[in-house]
Amino acid sequence: MKKFFSSDSGRSLLASLLSILIGLVVGCIVVLIAGISNPDISLKGAWEGVQLILMGILSTGRDVAGNLSWGFNPTSIGNMLFRSMPLIMTGLSVAIAYKTGLFNIGAPGQYLMGTMASLMIALSIPSSSFPPVLIWIIAFLAGCIAGALWGAIPGLMKAFLNINEVLACIMTNWIAANFVTWMFDISNFKNLAENTKSGYVYKTTYNNVATAKLGLDKLFHGSQVNGGILVAILLAIAMYILINKTTLGYQLKACGSNRHAARYAGIKDKRNIVLSMAIAGALSGAGAALYWLSGNTEFFWSTYQSLPSAGFNGIPVALLAVNNPIGVIFSGLFTSMLNIVGQQLTNLTAYNEYITDVIIAVIVYLSAFSLVIRMWLSGRKKNKPTSNSNAEPARVEKGGPKE
Repeated sequence: MKKFFSSDSGRSLLASLLSILIGLVVGCIVVLIAGISNPDISLKGAWEGVQLILMGILSTGRDVAGNLSWGFNPTSIGNMLFRSMPLIMTGLSVAIAYKTGLFNIGAPGQYLMGTMASLMIALSIPSSSFPPVLIWIIAFLAGCIAGALWGAIPGLMKAFLNINEVLACIMTNWIAANFVTWMFDISNFKNLAENTKSGYVYKTTYNNVATAKLGLDKLFHGSQVNGGILVAILLAIAMYILINKTTLGYQLKACGSNRHAARYAGIKDKRNIVLSMAIAGALSGAGAALYWLSGNTEFFWSTYQSLPSAGFNGIPVALLAVNNPIGVIFSGLFTSMLNIVGQQLTNLTAYNEYITDVIIAVIVYLSAFSLVIRMWLSGRKKNKPTSNSNAEPARVEKGGPKE
């Protein structure tokens, strides 16, 4: 155990855990200050807020006496698993690109393209003629392919025109937002049956297409969880194997470390840059497909004014996991848990759910300084050239060096 924590991987894990701990402490301090300074909350209410931040996922509401009650909450835990699906996938998207030396800020656009492709396929193929399971698989693959094609565009610009991928991704994000809005605007998938939901696309259950529950609804009854979380975990494991155990993964990381040295070694750097962004885009598209094919989610088609938060939230998830595909699973679950905790704060106390955003912001800020934290943990200091005039000169034996 001591050997593990003295390694780079161990120090990275400790740095992430320290970032989480400090973020939670800061959140508790904010809750206490806000509670003490607000007469409507009082010290008791502030203490309840602290309890919810630390253990909100296990809150079962309030008992007859009005006190917070605790225990296994299947609904909250199931919803945490459900909401973590897109976070895990977009976190993987950012992490895989970063492993190859690229910063994929285009996950929101890739997510939107995956949303459009998966929903249109799922709603356009009649379930009376094809099995719903087959439609689900085709729609899921369509979302992956759409995300991959959209992610490959910044990769092509980077590889062949040397255009910074961040700038290219920002442009493709907004192009995707306007394009998806236009496509749904001219389509017949808008929910016109319910007058109050004319801005939404039909749920996929409209066509009898929904992700299989696989018994998870019985374990976490009352929640939205389905088998998509298992798909997300399997994809994370597959990405870990790809990056760390295959020749392709080695080539991708080599291009990320030094593109020119990789080319000198015979690795096709341009191909790998495009492939890396395509894989990242496919993962974002897969996250969108898993979320919207659940059957219980409604997509607001007028997206040109904003980009999906799930795409941007993948960045802190990847940072917190130190871009490790397996770590992304846990950081995605943790971020999703904080979202559930925020809802608990709003429903059970006088606090606002956005306090959890403060916690996430602090954690992300500290994660960006993970290298400094790792150096502090290892006790290393910057090596600076020093001259010591009192140092004893090296001994030189007579007769010169021995053969």
